[in-house]
Amino acid sequence: MAESIDWLDDGTPYSPRFGDRYHSEHGGITQAREVFLHGCGLPQAWARAPQWRILETGFGFGLNFLVTWAAWRADPDRPTLLHFVSLEAWPVSAADLLRAAQRHPELLPLAQELHAQYWGLLPGVHRLWFDGGRVLLTLCIGDAQALLRQQHWDVDTVYLDGFSPQANPDLWSPHTLKAVARCCHRGTRLATWTIARAVRDALTQCGFVVEKVPGVPPKRDNLHATFNPAWEPRASRTAEPAPEHPAPARCLVIGAGLAGAATAASLARRGWQVQVLDAAAAPAGGASGLPLGLFAPHLSPDDNVFSRVSRSGVRAMLQQSQALLQPGLDWNPGGVLERRPPDHLGLPAGWEHSPGADWSLAASPQTLQAAGLPEDSMACWHARAGWVRPARLVHKLLAQPGIAVRAHCPVATLQRTAHGTWQALDKAGQPLAEAEVAVLATGPASNTLLATVQAPPLPLQPVRGQMSWGPQAPEAAGLPPFPVNGNGALVAHVPHEGGLAWYMGSTFDRDEEQLPLPPAEQAAAHATNWQRLQALVPAAAPALRPAFDGSAADRLHAWASVRCTASDRLPIVGPVAPARLPGLWVCTAMGARGLTRAVLCGELLAARLQGEPLPLDARLARAMGTERLGPTPAAE
Repeated sequence: MAESIDWLDDGTPYSPRFGDRYHSEHGGITQAREVFLHGCGLPQAWARAPQWRILETGFGFGLNFLVTWAAWRADPDRPTLLHFVSLEAWPVSAADLLRAAQRHPELLPLAQELHAQYWGLLPGVHRLWFDGGRVLLTLCIGDAQALLRQQHWDVDTVYLDGFSPQANPDLWSPHTLKAVARCCHRGTRLATWTIARAVRDALTQCGFVVEKVPGVPPKRDNLHATFNPAWEPRASRTAEPAPEHPAPARCLVIGAGLAGAATAASLARRGWQVQVLDAAAAPAGGASGLPLGLFAPHLSPDDNVFSRVSRSGVRAMLQQSQALLQPGLDWNPGGVLERRPPDHLGLPAGWEHSPGADWSLAASPQTLQAAGLPEDSMACWHARAGWVRPARLVHKLLAQPGIAVRAHCPVATLQRTAHGTWQALDKAGQPLAEAEVAVLATGPASNTLLATVQAPPLPLQPVRGQMSWGPQAPEAAGLPPFPVNGNGALVAHVPHEGGLAWYMGSTFDRDEEQLPLPPAEQAAAHATNWQRLQALVPAAAPALRPAFDGSAADRLHAWASVRCTASDRLPIVGPVAPARLPGLWVCTAMGARGLTRAVLCGELLAARLQGEPLPLDARLARAMGTERLGPTPAAE
């Protein structure tokens, strides 16, 4: 539930929960600019830095973020990347967020962009994406102490904000401030509006050099502090290892499918020079070349790791696609209906009264009727879902500045040179490319290349799938107006060569890699898709029966490829063997949910490589990392 807000006569927001104003009657924008931004020496301190990382302890209405973002935009010497990590236990509603910003017309355009992404904020870590991915807001919903313990951040600036120490003492407690200090390096600057003696003493004990400075009216004084302990801070046993490349360098990405393209784009946005090699004649020559695919969140009553990873992936996919793709032609984020097993809706308890309702709800009678399904059908409506042409996304991702692509370029061997770079060699042993970092995004072929550097294989499984599709007759009736998935998926009304097309699929054949399918197996796959279609959307069967039984004038089409999944069904993203093979990383095992996962995995790899705040909860990142596989991929 959103935090309840009272609006005072002077227009100031007030929290009944804490009995305190969100900011002074003089307006939050002055406090944001003078106390926090300028109090931490910004924008001067970040001049020409590759990136800058800010931690804020209370998001509130987002004014500190909006003021900092505006300063970043206005600064010709701004860092390439701005990370803003903010904690909030009780997020305000989207409507209240926009209402507060309307008092500050100069910030309203930015506030409207924030408002558009301010949804579905369940407890956990959410990555919001602005200015083409160069301003990244990591919004963390939950108790500040718990979040600071669970996540691993290294920041340059701290905005110590929140309700007064008297109203919300936990946020200013020595335990919380000690957790904040663990996010700092020597020289990190901190600013806050409070000068409470307990806060000053706790900061000093945590290693900050503290000073009172003239305040912003009506306050007489504010507080500035610099992390400069008299001792050498001890690294936590659970801390992340030092980043391999805190500054941009060169990267070689092998594989021009969704995983490789997303990785290349994430690194290029950070200033890396990326060369992508692929054996096919063009990008998306493998499983990423399917004519059409779906992205949608996964449901589980206990909201398990798989479900939480899927939501982070869908959010990343939406952000990237909105920036690059043409609605209605390249993609359509209009929602997806998911058929569920009988008596198993899959929604966690109380979901409909939480921010989860922004993601998924029980399908309404009107939605079921539109799909031609009975009113008692068990189904969910995913509002943040849709279809995409994956090849279009791949090509748009690879068209970003800083990326060079070479097709018809099969890599036979990898080798590490004497001066610490990675080389990709062809079958004759001739170098194809060289870089400080190499990323394998080659799906089922990843283990072949890992073997060339004596790295143990990853637990990968090939899964072949065939999609059935065909032109849609203008008079076709009974086809749902939105995608329907469950045991298979049907998408109709998709623009195709001046008309429309429908798509049904796909089969899921584990440990099968043969392509193309022999005629008998292709026919069997069509039969499987036809059986699933009849069960999934019975009302659509009469319109599509002629295509499957061969009586239609237009031929039934097949598209097949081999996907790659891991034994635990999660992606594999991370370093192969950091000590023995530094600079060699993998991004693979997207499975049948590549559209949901690939953009997130590209961001995760880039963040881990550079030691940035992660785009999702650290526990979920560990569940996707190479380290979870034990000594196999990370053997030293």
